[in-house]
Amino acid sequence: MQIPTPGAIRDLRERLAPYILTTPVWPWASRALRAALDNDATQVVLKLELFQHTGSFKPRGALAVLLDLDAAALGRGVTAVSAGNHAIAVAFAAHLLGTTAKVVMPKTANPFRVRRCRSYGAEVVLVDDVQAAFRHVQEIEQAEGRSFVHPYEGPRTALGTATIGLEWLEQAPDLDAVIIPIGGGGLCGGMAAAIKQINPACAVYGVEPEGADSMARSFAAGSPQAIDRVRTIADSLGAPYALPYSFELCRRYVDDLVLIDDEAMRRAMGLLYSDMKLAVEPAGAAATAALLGPLSARVAGRRVGVIICGANIDLPTFAQQAIVE
Repeated sequence: MQIPTPGAIRDLRERLAPYILTTPVWPWASRALRAALDNDATQVVLKLELFQHTGSFKPRGALAVLLDLDAAALGRGVTAVSAGNHAIAVAFAAHLLGTTAKVVMPKTANPFRVRRCRSYGAEVVLVDDVQAAFRHVQEIEQAEGRSFVHPYEGPRTALGTATIGLEWLEQAPDLDAVIIPIGGGGLCGGMAAAIKQINPACAVYGVEPEGADSMARSFAAGSPQAIDRVRTIADSLGAPYALPYSFELCRRYVDDLVLIDDEAMRRAMGLLYSDMKLAVEPAGAAATAALLGPLSARVAGRRVGVIICGANIDLPTFAQQAIVE
């Protein structure tokens, strides 16, 4: 199995430097957070990846894949499947590198995200659901010769997301634990590989929505598993199945995995908005929801990193979903 090594991660980070931002970290130490945690000793360090180009972490993996394509493949263009963030990132990467993107999205995708894809010049194909989207993108790949940029599977994608882990530990080298959302596992697998190789003592916790728990089921079964339908407001975390590479990375480097419900994400969205003035999508609040819920006692008194990974949400949807108290 091809593991993202620290040397390879550093090399890719240098190659990505002209295209991506080094996103900031921020100590979150407010009265509202202490009250929510019921603990004055826990130190929380946010990794604000929502400030990356396109509003999520996704350009790192998309560019890692596209920069590895030869001139002929770039000339034929790329294709992708996504509920939003990955599609936007692939459109952005294709625009930067002078090629074309044709992305497949479920009809339920937020119109705001569809418009963002088109703003980078991508052609958008809307289909019934995520499962149909994966089927249709294979047809495009075969018929048009476009290179498929997977939303979460593969060594190049993991190498791209691993750059976040490397960057974070350089900015906050004394973390005791980090909390990372899991959709298909590309973000968590890549970040965990970087973090555990650089600082083995740092605990890595993955978090999934209860309504999209393909990785939790895979951990329990010992092999990649699928779910019949995505049932969560966190559509960015709605992977219909786990796949071998990202599953193995997560199994090797993630210490434990917890589940959260939609209400926990709604409340975390509200707290991030009212206390940090961050308007994030449900997936972007998932790690915060785990910090405030199933992981609160386990990280009590420790210095814990929480990633805010995406903010592609329009105002009406945010107002409908967030619980601001």
